[in-house]
Amino acid sequence: MQRVRMSLPYFKELGWQAEVITVNEQYYDIVKDELLLESIPSDITIHKVEALQKKWTSKLGLGSLALRSLWFFKRKGNQLLKQRKFDLVYFSTTQFPVCILGAYWKRKYNVPYVIDMQDPWHTDYYKNKPKEERPKKYWFSYHLHKYLEPKAMKKVGGLISVSDAYIKTLQESYPKLKEKPAEVITFGAFDVDFNIARAYNKQLPLAYCAEKKINLIYIGRGGFDMRPALITLFNAFKKALAAHPILFNNVQMHFIGTSYAQKGTGIPTIRPIAIEVGVDAHVTEHTDRIGFYESIKNLQSADGLVIIGSNQAAYTASKLYPYILAKKTLLAVMHPESSVVKILGDCNAGFFIPIDKSLDAATQILVDYLIAVEQRKSPETNWKEFEQYTAFYMTKRQVELFNQVKV
Repeated sequence: MQRVRMSLPYFKELGWQAEVITVNEQYYDIVKDELLLESIPSDITIHKVEALQKKWTSKLGLGSLALRSLWFFKRKGNQLLKQRKFDLVYFSTTQFPVCILGAYWKRKYNVPYVIDMQDPWHTDYYKNKPKEERPKKYWFSYHLHKYLEPKAMKKVGGLISVSDAYIKTLQESYPKLKEKPAEVITFGAFDVDFNIARAYNKQLPLAYCAEKKINLIYIGRGGFDMRPALITLFNAFKKALAAHPILFNNVQMHFIGTSYAQKGTGIPTIRPIAIEVGVDAHVTEHTDRIGFYESIKNLQSADGLVIIGSNQAAYTASKLYPYILAKKTLLAVMHPESSVVKILGDCNAGFFIPIDKSLDAATQILVDYLIAVEQRKSPETNWKEFEQYTAFYMTKRQVELFNQVKV
């Protein structure tokens, strides 16, 4: 959703007229943020489709929004494609089963389609993991995606992904994709969101409360794949706390929105690691998700920001750009080959600790970071270099790929 939302203001001036098919928000079971509509141009046509009610489908073990809405997407797409000619269907969603409609519409209406791979679709990552580390209903999802992904990829006209590794994996699985246009395009930096957050600042709540503390904020999912980064961070914090007690005793790290589960049902995955390392007095975890603009207010209100990454090199933190636009002192703890590392370095946008860094080296970087936070030093971000990561530039790159797709 965020990719399309940030691109809609620019498609028209780049030569493409967009219409959107989406699920009516009444069928969502995630946190809703009505302010997101403020960023959508008024001339964009939006078609909202229905979905089966989750309260009924969950009795059959089916809660996926993609599966609940698939038939309604098909019906609306058929209606539009019968009425007039469209040049392209663009799937930009992590509700991947919907993407199989691309092959259907290609066969029925001869309209090409592009899929945006924001995450891996079919993956063996969790196959040999302990049961407690797997997503809920893993085996059903695993076999469903194993069946559906080849159908969607067979006739796809082009691929966009946030990670080069995702594209290479698909090309290895489906060699014919090597003949199709493919581009690595991360999410863009969209400063319009910060204008909206400022305009509604008074009505947006804070998700943490720790007065007279140095508040460090992370907003985003947790998960077992982030354990190496958290172990690195918390061990460095423990050592720094012993060496610099006056400075570090006053620090509180807040991890917010770490679970995709329904409100009040999320299982903590970050605080247990803090307890294990022995720094839990300085770590709070709020598993409930919060609204998008509430997130921005929390970023702007924090003393410093922290981004935690996966143990996979392919992981790209889409939240990076809002963190940079918040103009707060930033620390990333990531796999050394993550694209985040290059972006931070190119833009001089923050501190970085690789997940495989030695304890002494990681501790020193953490100390330098916290001194900068305490002194309220403004980041010396290279904004000229940062322009290539803006939403306009990323939309331009999407359009360039659209223009290469063959019927």
